[in-house]
Amino acid sequence: MTQPPYPQQQPGPGQQWAPAPGQPYPGTPYGPPRPPKKGLGTGAIVAIVLGSIFGLLIVVGIIGAIASSGDPKASDDKRPAKTVTAAPAPKESSAPPAAKEEPAEEAPVKVTAKKTKFAPSILHDGGAYTSVTVTLTNSGDKQISTNPLNFTITDTDGTKHHAELGVDENQMDLMELAKGEKATGVITGKGKFTPAYVTYTESWFDDGVRGDVR
Repeated sequence: MTQPPYPQQQPGPGQQWAPAPGQPYPGTPYGPPRPPKKGLGTGAIVAIVLGSIFGLLIVVGIIGAIASSGDPKASDDKRPAKTVTAAPAPKESSAPPAAKEEPAEEAPVKVTAKKTKFAPSILHDGGAYTSVTVTLTNSGDKQISTNPLNFTITDTDGTKHHAELGVDENQMDLMELAKGEKATGVITGKGKFTPAYVTYTESWFDDGVRGDVR
């Protein structure tokens, strides 16, 4: 004798309806649906993201430290080698040392001259003459003569004029000068010219002693 199925009972307040034992849920051949899995909470997700970022920062820092330090030997090899250039040794001069110049011996006679106006004497013939006042100083050990014929006057053109006797009233007197003595007088040349220097010549002098006309 077949027993009638259990009558469906209505759930009471606060109770979930369920089919009778051994009866499937309506619309599905299986038993009651499984409850949905609970997902991760917001706090867990935030913690995982922060941990990942922190770990990535640590890895990046380690890689940067390794790259910046590098291999000290490799960096030393890349540096350019310093070149030390030795200073050149001073060259020795092959030229012989210059000989010291010995001071020139002082001439035994000193001549000074300056321009002066021609003063015609009673022997003047009316021609043109040029006169120079000359001072002769004896610096040597021998006596020297003040003979006017021992003098010549050279002009600015290089022409030499011999002394003319007796035409200038201030003509140098004829005398002998001992060491340290001097005499002053006029030496006159024939013609109108500009005197450059006066030359005094004694018998023991080769080229004579010259004095520029001031």
